Amino acid sequence: MFSSKGDAAYEELRGRILSGGLAPGSRLAQRDLADEFGMSLTPLREAIRRLSSEGLIDLDTQRDAKVAAINATEARQLFEVRLSLDPTAAMLAAERRTDTDLTTLRAAAARLVPVTRTWGEEGLTAHRAFHRALYTASHNDVLIRMLDDIWDKSDRYRRLGLDLPPGDEPRTRDHREHHELVELITAGDTTGARDLMHAHIERSLTATAIAVLEQRELSS
Repeated sequence: MFSSKGDAAYEELRGRILSGGLAPGSRLAQRDLADEFGMSLTPLREAIRRLSSEGLIDLDTQRDAKVAAINATEARQLFEVRLSLDPTAAMLAAERRTDTDLTTLRAAAARLVPVTRTWGEEGLTAHRAFHRALYTASHNDVLIRMLDDIWDKSDRYRRLGLDLPPGDEPRTRDHREHHELVELITAGDTTGARDLMHAHIERSLTATAIAVLEQRELSS
């Protein structure tokens, strides 16, 4: 239940942008969206301003709002922050995880499928759920909130990675590393969990997307 129509519009628009339902660079047809959401333009524009402050919408005027384009600079910045925070979360999870955390983490691992074009959204959703179960086990609320936001914004770049032809080996390795992380966290191996997570992020879909975006921007 949302506290206001503005909150409802914000959550719906944000979800569509992050999922790719509203494509990067696309213009927002505000009157059509307001009609679809069953609200006036005022709460919709409130939501658009909030999303503009988060960098997800480019807003020149209230009559010209576009979904922010994806770019190599943002992708690299998100990647650099994840390289710091995700390994820290893995280390803390290995130190602080409870039996309930481990049950949740193992269940999330059991639902994993390779993140490829074949599995598409199912693969991305399961992948995100696994990583959230892992960093939630850190029991650091500030870290969890930061990673929630970073993972949300990184999803747009992971979807670009889905369209790339990676071959079987990287996705097989990625899948295996998730299960190795569960073992390390279960064993309380803080150093091993931290180091494997760092290597895991370095080989992630976002890293692949950065290289492609940089090449595209050089060619344009």
